[in-house]
Formats: sequence, C-alpha cells, structure tokens
Amino acid sequence: MKNTLIALALTAAGLVAAPAISHAANGDNGGWFINGGVGQSNLDKGAYNDNDTGYNANIGYRWAINPDVALGVEGGYTDLGSFGPKSAYAGFPNAKFSGWTAGVNGHFNVTPQWYISGRAGLFRADVKGAIAGTTPTAIIDDTSTKYYAGAGFGYDFSNNVSVGLNYDYYKVNKAGFSTNPDLISVNAEYRF
Repeated sequence: MKNTLIALALTAAGLVAAPAISHAANGDNGGWFINGGVGQSNLDKGAYNDNDTGYNANIGYRWAINPDVALGVEGGYTDLGSFGPKSAYAGFPNAKFSGWTAGVNGHFNVTPQWYISGRAGLFRADVKGAIAGTTPTAIIDDTSTKYYAGAGFGYDFSNNVSVGLNYDYYKVNKAGFSTNPDLISVNAEYRF
C-alpha cells in the first residue's frame, strides 16, 4: 500500500505541476511511441519474498498539450518473473505474474532534455501461486484484473529517443491471493 501511495503521489504531482512547467523550445513531443524496459521485480508478501528479472513493452499515442507536456494512452505486456517461496513454505509453487496492461500516461519535460513521467491503468494478469495459512494449501492458477501505477524520470536525447528509470507497482488479487509485485526498470522509448 505504501508503494502504491508513493507511485500515485508522484503521478499526481506530475499532473499538477504540468501547467507550471516552463515552455522550452524543444519541439513537438506528441505522436505514436513504443517503449520497453527491463529490471528487477520484487514480491514480499505472504509466503513469498523474492526478486527476479521483469520486463515490459508498450505502444501508445500522446497528444502534445504544449512543447513540454504530452498526455496519452498506452497498451502493453508485462512479465514480472517467478518468485520463490520463503523457506518456511518449502513445497509451495513459485508465484508468477504476467499479463496485459491498458492505461494512460504523461511525459513532462522539466528542462529541454530531462523529463518526469507517470502512468496508470488496468493490469490483466495471469496469476500462479499459493496462499499461506490455508489447510490444505490453496493453489491459485487464474487471472486477475486490478491496476498498475508508475512514475519515472529520464533524459530525452532527441524529440524521438529517450532513456529513463521507472518504478511500477502492480496490484494482483485473486481468490484471497493478494500480492503487490513491483518493478524497477531501465526503459527506452522511441517516438515517431
């Protein structure tokens, strides 16, 4: 919950600050984009406390509100990896989360090259894992439709290419299997 509030606060701060951002002459930042990232995913809840490599890929469109602010929509795929159970839960299956995302995003230049970003939307996940404390052990292999939220910052090398660091939080809840995996990733974006 704490991570969700941080991600949502950063996203909200970016949206509130958008009108106050100075108008640098860095060109139009609207249009189609593709982006992807890879990094470390983390799950620390219930029977699980582990890290893995996660990735995401998105395609979307942004409308330029002014030369420094662009707001848009996105759709993509996220794979958060596989998380092993704590030693006390030996024999539990690994928890796995992957699925499709659909949401909104923003790109806000604070200088002509440096930016902050925010994103939020729905996460339709394939969920696998086990619930701690049930007898017999409840094994979950289903889907969950909850939400994701994220924030980041980075550097625009041109009007078309940027690289940044992002934090994304994913909410997954199915049949009492409630988890909060997250992903810290290095992302690259190409705008066309």
